[in-house]
Amino acid sequence: MNGSNENRQSSKNSEKETSDMQDEAPFNVWLSRGLHRLFDDIANEPIPDELLKLIQNDKNIK
Repeated sequence: MNGSNENRQSSKNSEKETSDMQDEAPFNVWLSRGLHRLFDDIANEPIPDELLKLIQNDKNIK
């Protein structure tokens, strides 16, 4: 009988997780679009040569 209760509890948890994900989906879409709108231009800029040199120097040290 204990296994049956565990299955029901597991099913309830699974349903709640699915419901939570569905509730969060519109927020996640809104957040993702907003972040892309704000930061895509910056993320697509070339990496400055000085920063690339620092990274390369760090690799050479290791």
